[in-house]
Amino acid sequence: MELNEMYEGLGISEKVLKFGIEIEESLKERFKAIDENAEFNQMKVLKAMQEARVSDIHFAATTGYGYNDLGRDTLEEVYAKAFHGEDALVRPQLISGTHALHVALSSNLRPGDELLSPVGKPYDTLEEVIGIRESAGSLKEYGVIYRQVDLLEDGTFDYENIRKAINEKTRLITIQRSKGYQTRPTFSVSQIGELIAFCKSVKPDVLCMVDNCYGEFVERIEPTDVGADMIVGSLIKNPGGGLAPIGGYIVGKKSCVEQASYRLSAPGLGKEVGASLGLNQSFYQGLFMSPTTVAGALKGAIFAANVYEKLGFAVVPNSTESRHDIIQAVTLGTPEGMVAFCRGIQAAAPVDSFVSPEPWDMPGYDAPVIMAAGAFVQGSSIELSADGPIKPPYAVYFQGGLTWYHAKLGILMSLQKMVEAGIVTL
Repeated sequence: MELNEMYEGLGISEKVLKFGIEIEESLKERFKAIDENAEFNQMKVLKAMQEARVSDIHFAATTGYGYNDLGRDTLEEVYAKAFHGEDALVRPQLISGTHALHVALSSNLRPGDELLSPVGKPYDTLEEVIGIRESAGSLKEYGVIYRQVDLLEDGTFDYENIRKAINEKTRLITIQRSKGYQTRPTFSVSQIGELIAFCKSVKPDVLCMVDNCYGEFVERIEPTDVGADMIVGSLIKNPGGGLAPIGGYIVGKKSCVEQASYRLSAPGLGKEVGASLGLNQSFYQGLFMSPTTVAGALKGAIFAANVYEKLGFAVVPNSTESRHDIIQAVTLGTPEGMVAFCRGIQAAAPVDSFVSPEPWDMPGYDAPVIMAAGAFVQGSSIELSADGPIKPPYAVYFQGGLTWYHAKLGILMSLQKMVEAGIVTL
């Protein structure tokens, strides 16, 4: 069967497919550059695994306390080498990116310390962690003070007010690399390095933590290469390669990681406990696959930007900008547009393609959220997915795709649903 007939059999009209193919043809040079970065990062991960002398013995399961788990300890050595940190905490007991961030923050802050965000409001689920929105067990309840400096109108750092905000109580600076549910630019690793250098010039002993979610392996360097004391992320995003079923990581200075380990387990126990429960092979293999998987997701994001910008929608990043994470924001302007887009992504899924997503009151958010994700791993953001809060400017956030071909189908299907709903005319 011809390829076009395969797309037609999946519900893509000839007009939508032709529109997509024309855009894909114009992106060949950009896709080549993405493949070159993926090759570089693949060698980086492979080198880390070889230097750590990974063996099949490291895939063995442990239970109970997990004492002397060679696979777990070697995996953390691999992460430290791949991300150029002194130490790492990589555990299935870190259940999400938000949990990993909470562990990193709460372990390295003490009552009376100040937490500063120089990049404006953090991601929605961190608002309750910090105490911006009242919540039981927040950092605010434990006496941690929070301050933020908003970005300038052009999306750049407000260095003058950052300098004024840093004081004797400022213990930790948190930098969110990706945009979250905002339409600001994602920061490049180089920009993050400049911000870290500035903050440390004002207060040399301040800790700088980077929320690295959605950014791993998009560039050839990571925030730990430019001065970050900690980087934090989720294994069901980029570094899990679509194979990790759960987990998170913290990589950075040995002292910071050690503090985090005591918070995750208990004082006196730290990294010595925590069974891997037979998940090590998925963690190793997922990390190995991650550079290629991220490349496919990046191509999908760029394809989405070019498709929807050509149709007149505002997109962040725009169709020509450089990329620093896998997320593509598309401002659709109406709840109906968001619903149609997400139903298209869902219809392209290998799992639950027959389900029709609806907005719902999701824990940790202040507005109903619509989510499309027919994934092998629940909530996996490296798999084809789209979501967004149903509130102005009615922007949807598209990410993932374990392969470029699946990401392509997802965007074509989202466009198909928009056409069928009368929101878009080709």
